[in-house]
Amino acid sequence: MAQQHILQVSELTKKVRFILESELNTVWLCGEISNFIAASSGHWYLSLKDQKSQVRCAMFKGNNRRVSIQPQNGQQVLVRAKVSLYEPRGDFQLIIEQMESAGEGLLRQQYQLLKDQLHKEGLFELYHKQAIPKLIETVGIITSPTGAAVKDIMNVLKRRNPLLKVIVYPVLVQGEQAKYDITHAITLANQRNEVDALLIARGGGSLEDLWAFNEEIVARAIFQSALPIISGVGHEIDTTLSDYVADLRAPTPSAAAELVSADTEERIKNLLSLSKRAHIAIGQQLKRSSHLLGSLNHRLSQVHPEQQLRNKQQKSDDLTLRLQGLISRKLNQVKHQPTYLEQRLINASPANKVKQKLQYAAQLNTQLIRAQQRLLMAKREVFSHQCEQLHIVSPLATIARGYSITRTEQGKMVKSIKDLEIETSIKVEVSDGVIDAKVLAVKAN
Repeated sequence: MAQQHILQVSELTKKVRFILESELNTVWLCGEISNFIAASSGHWYLSLKDQKSQVRCAMFKGNNRRVSIQPQNGQQVLVRAKVSLYEPRGDFQLIIEQMESAGEGLLRQQYQLLKDQLHKEGLFELYHKQAIPKLIETVGIITSPTGAAVKDIMNVLKRRNPLLKVIVYPVLVQGEQAKYDITHAITLANQRNEVDALLIARGGGSLEDLWAFNEEIVARAIFQSALPIISGVGHEIDTTLSDYVADLRAPTPSAAAELVSADTEERIKNLLSLSKRAHIAIGQQLKRSSHLLGSLNHRLSQVHPEQQLRNKQQKSDDLTLRLQGLISRKLNQVKHQPTYLEQRLINASPANKVKQKLQYAAQLNTQLIRAQQRLLMAKREVFSHQCEQLHIVSPLATIARGYSITRTEQGKMVKSIKDLEIETSIKVEVSDGVIDAKVLAVKAN
């Protein structure tokens, strides 16, 4: 017991709270409200229960401001909450972040799941969208024949384009049968192929009212339609899966009607604009044709026989002048050719060749003599310079300046007194002769 850590109550509740919040995190829960209290602080406190269990809940005012319903005891709700623990009392509880009516909440979950599925399959991608024809002569409307939406659409079409043909495919737009009616109408319109575009419309309502246009069977029928489809379901804030899959989405049925109908006044303006453009284009075409006609007339005059004959005569005169000039140059060449050949013969004769060779040999001999003289002079200068250098370093030059060279009788040069002995005969060489002498004494410096 001494080694085991004993927890305080607050430590235990803190650890349990940490485990609950980290492990379970956020959960969705459906249940019945009981013990509902709206505190003066703005927070809500309640319990959610089913037939077997209940759990305490708290929803703080920062989150409950966004709740669109007024909670009351006995009401079934769908909540998104974090699992937690109220530490002061050790009570297990949920911290609610989002609350909505159970029926609509479940529908929203189904809507989101199907939306994610269709998005992953690529049904919402832009490259699948068909272009809406610019000129629509016949439009098909898939809607309730007695609803306000069809009346609004017909009023808009009549005002903007009375000539537009309209085919209504009557369907239910609410209830379990609605999804089958809408799917059948889309298939029927594609089989008949009698309209240029389809308009799917319905007035506004709750999520449950518009649910037929969130059904998977309807979304896939719209995606598979060969006819371009415009979706005009609900009000601007309402968005259904049909809007995502359709080739074009309009915020309201009336807006969808405007998209498929060109305004009559606008069409008149377009016709006037096209007429003006056609008039300008015809004028430009006439101008180009006139210019082309003038060009063709000019080309025709150039190929006229008389013009062709003149051109041929001019060309003949030009060739005649060129031929005369060529003949004249050839005659001059023939006339001067003997003189030219004679000169070439003289230049090529053996005597002339021998004379040229002799002149060339004389030039070479002269060049050789000059080269020998230059070489001899250069050698003399080098020899004279070397003699001067040799004289400078010669012993004779040293002797001439008053010095002498002493040798033994054997001819060995005396460099030190150690090389001599008393009574030794020596020879002293001076500048003008040799002196025979004998050593009488030797003194060191």
